[in-house]
Amino acid sequence: MMKKIAVVLAGCGQMDGSEIHEATLTLLALAQNGASYEGLAPNRDQYEVFNHYAQKPEAGTRNILVEAARIMRGNVKVLDQAKVEDYDAVIFPGGNGAAKNLFDLAIRGQDYKVEPDILKFAKAFQATGKPMGFICISPMMIPFIYPAGAKMTIGNDSATAKMAKAHGAIHVNCPVDDIVVDARYKLVSTPAYMLGPTIADVQKGIEKLVKKVLEFAYPLSLVEEVELL
Repeated sequence: MMKKIAVVLAGCGQMDGSEIHEATLTLLALAQNGASYEGLAPNRDQYEVFNHYAQKPEAGTRNILVEAARIMRGNVKVLDQAKVEDYDAVIFPGGNGAAKNLFDLAIRGQDYKVEPDILKFAKAFQATGKPMGFICISPMMIPFIYPAGAKMTIGNDSATAKMAKAHGAIHVNCPVDDIVVDARYKLVSTPAYMLGPTIADVQKGIEKLVKKVLEFAYPLSLVEEVELL
């Protein structure tokens, strides 16, 4: 049985797409734990283009799918063409750009919504009972995907946690090197760069998240499955 995990990306770059460290650490942890993966991304323009060197927005447009392909080395599929049954789990890396392209928290604040294409895919996946992992700011989508009372974390930012609670989630404070698990829904989240401060700190939580998502997806290891045959 080949393990295949979907990684949903919002582009390439902390401020206008997916956080690159978070995305790459997710892919590394998946590979190190024996899982194959495929990137998924919307085929539409980013909310904005951000110059990460100058630290300010700049003129122009970029396509989310094309930018996500940078991280995935081309191994990316249009989200609208993805079939839920082709994947055993889904992981959403974060980044300020995720909160602009996948949902609009960074734009609208408290009144934010999840983009229709993202919400359709995520809710269809949740309905299967398969596991999902959310990193950094992406757990803020959880209240729109899961029933009220789902547990999640964005770290310890009280203002952001208050918004999650207002939309029906239960927020649990969590350090950067740990995860929050809602076993009812096979749902896992970690703060990552909501807390940081270094890539080494972020790696610890992401590795735990990936391992827990895979544990939910594959309760028996491949070796154990072979032994049972």
